[in-house]
Amino acid sequence: MTMQNATKAFLNRCRTIAAATVLALTGFAAPLAAADNPYNLIDPGQISVGTMGDAKPYAFVTADGQFTGFDIEFFLNVVERLGFKKDQVVFTGQDFAALMPSVANSRFDVAVAAIGTTAKRKETVDFSDGYLAGYLSVLTSDTAIKDAATLKGKRLGVVQGTLQEIYATKNFPGTDLVKFPDNNSAIVALNNGTIDAHFLDYEAAKDYAGRYKNLNIAVNIPSFDAPAGFVIRKGNDAFREALNKGIHEAMQDGTWKTLYEKWFPGSPMPEEYLPKK
Repeated sequence: MTMQNATKAFLNRCRTIAAATVLALTGFAAPLAAADNPYNLIDPGQISVGTMGDAKPYAFVTADGQFTGFDIEFFLNVVERLGFKKDQVVFTGQDFAALMPSVANSRFDVAVAAIGTTAKRKETVDFSDGYLAGYLSVLTSDTAIKDAATLKGKRLGVVQGTLQEIYATKNFPGTDLVKFPDNNSAIVALNNGTIDAHFLDYEAAKDYAGRYKNLNIAVNIPSFDAPAGFVIRKGNDAFREALNKGIHEAMQDGTWKTLYEKWFPGSPMPEEYLPKK
């Protein structure tokens, strides 16, 4: 190779390196990254999920440290339809009040814990389509509590940040609300007399009433206007739309019905979640 040809070859290599540097700096290579991470996950190889460890039968931890429950099993089925295996889904337990902020701040890709969809919550996070609706219940051993009116002057437990707290603040005037990080700590307070009643989801209330014979469900309030959905980071439309597709497929092929019958035996099923003929 002549000196002139060597010089040209060197200059061509320099131009190639410079062009690659410009592409990297300008973000021109972004389509490749998007193809590798179509759902804009924190880690493209796995889904990071914030949930709760004590919200039976929705999401809870078994004796061997595994997360399970209706919401957990339903979510795993939905994301399997997106191509994710069970070992690619990482669950982390948190207090309920921290779940949505953690998604908004990109600590988790999604929060899964029977989280009701409200306009206020949608200001900071996005929700999938609804997949669960039910009742709000008052659990107590106080025979004087028979309806919402008899809660006046009583100390009522609520889990901070839940629909129950929002509802009670608005609809139970004169009731002293006592906030807890989770249901278990509220039930301890209820059993030792620190509070008079606890306001929680019907299915969870039914479970606690079965475990503690002194407790009974005194009040049931329908709550179909804020169905539970998966919580996604604001603007992550690709992931939200993929979850919605999986949710409706699971409803249509009967998977939702099977899981509901497993985790909520005897409870009424909303027709909108059942297979359409």
